[in-house]
Amino acid sequence: MRPLSPETQINLAEAGLDLEDVRRVVDTALNEDLRYGPDVTTLATVPANAIAVADINPRVPGVLAGGPLALAVFDAVLGVGGYQVLGVRPDGSRLQAGESALRIRGPVRGLLTAERTALNLLCHLSGIATTTAEWVAEIEGTGCVVRDSRKTLPGLRLSQKYAVRCGGGQNHRLGLGDAVLIKDNHVVAAGSVGAAFKAARAHSPELECEVEVGSLAELDEVLAERAELVLLDNFTVEECVEAVRRTRAAEAPARLEASGGLSLGVARAYAETGVDFLAAGALTHSAVALDLGMDLE
Repeated sequence: MRPLSPETQINLAEAGLDLEDVRRVVDTALNEDLRYGPDVTTLATVPANAIAVADINPRVPGVLAGGPLALAVFDAVLGVGGYQVLGVRPDGSRLQAGESALRIRGPVRGLLTAERTALNLLCHLSGIATTTAEWVAEIEGTGCVVRDSRKTLPGLRLSQKYAVRCGGGQNHRLGLGDAVLIKDNHVVAAGSVGAAFKAARAHSPELECEVEVGSLAELDEVLAERAELVLLDNFTVEECVEAVRRTRAAEAPARLEASGGLSLGVARAYAETGVDFLAAGALTHSAVALDLGMDLE
């Protein structure tokens, strides 16, 4: 594990990022770049004593996420105390094209060796934050909340879910053991949606339990069981309106989450039905990377 500066560790803690998870991500990424040896192009073209200021700038507007991870990369390559941070925008900041997100000064060889790894993380996570912010803005004023899913890249889940928070979204469960989510195949295995819900409640009464329903009839069944969170899978807007009406008429405690192929274009229509959440796997699995680049002075 490469060392991280106290400042970087504090930044990671304040961001709610797991220190060891970030170390693992950074080590994995750098090991991919350096597995065949050092940066031969940089060694050949850059004098050993060259020092420069580097700005990481967005080429297009967006929302920043991943600053602490980028600094962890520079810590790992340049060494703790081997460079200066001249300016850094906090994650969640809205950036304009050309507006510096991170400005550092250090040895050029180290800056260039770290460049792609730092940018890979920043571009990807800022893309997620930017996409999430677009969803949040689209449903503003409805009282509905955008949530992510487990549709994340292997090894990057905690970082991707952090980026969702930077964009104003909310995290769903982090893994398979921190909450119950009864899906269609669980229902098939248990025999019915009601049986699956009862079994899950009995097995893990201390955990939040969400149950997916594929029809209004199944909704009625779980409302009768006093389910606290119901996923409306592939419901139309009209069916969501009816689901909200039935839930309120039953004076049930359930919060409702619309899910299944939702897009930004229909987000507001679904949010205005009165559901509590929109589940958007696209926040993590389909976000376009934000275009950022590093410029040396």
